[in-house]
Amino acid sequence: MRSILLTPFKLAAVVLLILTGCAASCKRDGNTTARLDPASTAAVKAQFDILRDSVAVKWRNMTESDDQKIDVTRLLLRELKTQPSVDAAKLQGLERANTRLKIRRYSQQSMASSDLIDQYDSAQDSLLTALYPVAAPNGNAPTENARNLVEGIQQIDASVVAFRVQYDRAAQQYNAYLKLHQAELQSLGGKYADLKPLPLFTIGAQ
Repeated sequence: MRSILLTPFKLAAVVLLILTGCAASCKRDGNTTARLDPASTAAVKAQFDILRDSVAVKWRNMTESDDQKIDVTRLLLRELKTQPSVDAAKLQGLERANTRLKIRRYSQQSMASSDLIDQYDSAQDSLLTALYPVAAPNGNAPTENARNLVEGIQQIDASVVAFRVQYDRAAQQYNAYLKLHQAELQSLGGKYADLKPLPLFTIGAQ
């Protein structure tokens, strides 16, 4: 067999072809790596939707509990109206304050201002502080129904912190996952394109 000898010019041409081919291959591989894996993106979306739904459930549980406290307070005020010894004008003022609570309550977005949370808590605390001495002076409610309603309000009020802790935990998981997978979620477009972290009740826990 006759050996093939390459002149210096031909050898340089072959080397150039090899280098060009390698560069093209590396470029193709780089582009493939840079593109988001559709299967991976779908998995990220599925997990994110689970975390988002968990946050929604915790928020709903918390607001429904607060709604229940407002409703039981309304029932208590109605019960107290039947008592001749109770100041009717004071009851009307408490009713107005109780009715305004839902309007004043913060949302998932507006609670980024901790002042709104403080203002709402202060309004509700002031209402209950004024209500309890009227509903059960010296711890003695005028009727059994009134006593049961006072106890119901106190039990619901005692659960506020627990509901907020549960919400914060779900929101923290949501925020951490959003930060880690922002690129994949943005690639989905639509409602996923401009997601923002959720504010928390715990100051400084963002």
